[in-house]
Amino acid sequence: MDTGNRPAEILLVEDNPGDVRLTQEALRGGKVINRLHVVGDGLAAMAFLRREGEHAAAPVPDLILLDLNLPGMDGREVLDQIKQDDALKTIPVAVLTSSAAEEDIARSYGSHANCYIQKPVDFQRLAEVVAALSDFWFALVKLPHRDTAN
Repeated sequence: MDTGNRPAEILLVEDNPGDVRLTQEALRGGKVINRLHVVGDGLAAMAFLRREGEHAAAPVPDLILLDLNLPGMDGREVLDQIKQDDALKTIPVAVLTSSAAEEDIARSYGSHANCYIQKPVDFQRLAEVVAALSDFWFALVKLPHRDTAN
């Protein structure tokens, strides 16, 4: 995905502070210049994506990293809402979760997740996964131009 000269905008939807910190570190060490935005639950994710309330000036993300197990509105509901919304459905969503449940995998792909990755437990492996995601989405994939000013 060509982001031109601007940093890639990544939205991380994750409620575990440890996983947030590990993802931040992994992205900081990657090749792609990015701005990571973090929200801790599904309601905040939808407010960010719809630019509501405190998120009125939020950029349109180039990629969403979505945990499934969130307080309140869980990641499954967030994924469903994103992919049913014409303004949001083309944003790639990478499910990055601890769940290895077959029903979660099947439901995520049935709800049009772009990929499903079981979160590694150690930092080195997580860093490799996040780097591979970043390389894939920002170096190889060609997606429609997204105007982040809107």
